[in-house]
Amino acid sequence: MAAVGDIDDLPKNAANYTALTPLWFLERASVVHPHRKSVVHGSVHYTWLQTYQRCRRLASALSNHSIGVGTTVAIIAPNIPAMYEAHFGVPMSGAVVNCVNIRLNAPTIAFLLGHSSSAVVMVDQEFFSLAEEALKILADKSKGNFKPPLLIVIADASCDPKALQYALGRGAIEYEKFLETGDPEFAWKPPQDEWQSIALGYTSGTTASPKGVVLSHRGAYVMSLSGVLVWGMNEGAIYLWTLPMFHCNGWCYTWSLAALCGTSICLRQVTAKAVYSAIAKYGVTHFCAAPVVLNTIVNAAPDETILPLPHVVHVNTAGAAPPPSVLFEMSQRGFRVAHTYGLSETYGPSTICAWKPEWDSLPPETQARLNARQGVRYMCLEGLDVVNTQNMKPVPADGTTIGEIVMRGNSVMKGYLKNPKVNEEVFANGWFHSGDLGVKHPDGYIEVKDRSKDIIISGGENISSVEIENTLYQHPAVLEASVVARPDERWGESPCAFVTLKAGVDKSNEPQLVEDIMKFCRSKMPAYWVPRSVVFGPLPKTATGKIQKHLLRAKAKEMGPVKVSRL
Repeated sequence: MAAVGDIDDLPKNAANYTALTPLWFLERASVVHPHRKSVVHGSVHYTWLQTYQRCRRLASALSNHSIGVGTTVAIIAPNIPAMYEAHFGVPMSGAVVNCVNIRLNAPTIAFLLGHSSSAVVMVDQEFFSLAEEALKILADKSKGNFKPPLLIVIADASCDPKALQYALGRGAIEYEKFLETGDPEFAWKPPQDEWQSIALGYTSGTTASPKGVVLSHRGAYVMSLSGVLVWGMNEGAIYLWTLPMFHCNGWCYTWSLAALCGTSICLRQVTAKAVYSAIAKYGVTHFCAAPVVLNTIVNAAPDETILPLPHVVHVNTAGAAPPPSVLFEMSQRGFRVAHTYGLSETYGPSTICAWKPEWDSLPPETQARLNARQGVRYMCLEGLDVVNTQNMKPVPADGTTIGEIVMRGNSVMKGYLKNPKVNEEVFANGWFHSGDLGVKHPDGYIEVKDRSKDIIISGGENISSVEIENTLYQHPAVLEASVVARPDERWGESPCAFVTLKAGVDKSNEPQLVEDIMKFCRSKMPAYWVPRSVVFGPLPKTATGKIQKHLLRAKAKEMGPVKVSRL
């Protein structure tokens, strides 16, 4: 039988086909709104034309140093203009941008810089000594084969000048001086192939060794458009950078803002007061944040807030399952929260709890509970399902059968850098395996119940740590909560709750507080779910505000098993 062809034999040509890349968004913004503000950082303001010229200078200056296709440029910086510019300037040179988490320690950064073979390290002055320490570790490990990267220090007028002077004394080039060596009219070239890598990011390290997630120009293009469409983000949006740009490239909103010709308000340090002030001062319309940040916003002291809000502010949350109580409190204050979910491996969020008009008439608590689910796929994620881990068959949509959440499509990473064995595992059977366990509800919306390693198995019964945490957040004294498995003589393991109390809670009688929390839990959940141990104190977090459950698990293990009651 003859092969079935298309209706035509028209070939692709230069007029009708080009590799997809988000870099064109910046060029367009500079033409459409050359004088509109692109980036605001304290007293420093740039327009879209200036940002385009600065990014071209960066690409040109890097090219002058033979940086291009096949090389990696690392940047260690908070949310500052240079970090934004790196998202365009670095790939315009053909190189791959590697945004490094500023809250990592020197040995971890040394690992990332070595693993990624970063040829250039751009570093904010505040983090210069951290970068220097990391490079020293790397040099010592490589036993004489170390080729030091080109070192660029980014000055910031709001920081102590001593750090900058020190960096310059150590031979680093100042970022603005480096840009001056570049051409603002540099003729950058888009990638020949959209599968070319645009960015490298390392997983946030809630598990042992961070893995390098490689993203393509194509994926970045579709995700930067998909993210704004599902959020209903508008042209000219005023976006506050509360989410670190080093985290999944700011969930691709770095590129989205150029597509929308919006304005980026940079926030070096995230506090509730700074968020409320920026809303009042700049008219911020949108920001993204992990639930931890939302928690600080709703629990901010009255003198740190500016309420009522001057207008509705749209918030996109992901990074951990937000407790329904926090979503409820946010909506009470006038924030409209969109709940999304994803991973570094899916360019950041790639599912959204799409709001349904029929939910508008439901009680606020019910709305918050529905909105706490992880929802449905983004338009540019072609496949999302919850499957039985044994046979890969979809679980029934009954809201109770647990399976693994899997994805496939254009918004899944190319793979992990230099890690073929793990790539084979995570892409098995033509799906990306998230490692998250969840259920599918009758309406098709998915809900994360746990990371596969966080599920607590007590007396043979599976207990979702997320469910217990959601209940703990409803207790009036609890600010933050995280639940892990602790060895238990009788049940094998049982839930152990680590709790941070709200300011002003009387902590003098801890046993009474523990009893009160357990009693509260008993009134809300099955008896075997109730935490058998409660520990008070601050919770360890990753740089992106995720609670480091592996450290809490280690702590729970150290505490030894819960003894069988001799009563």
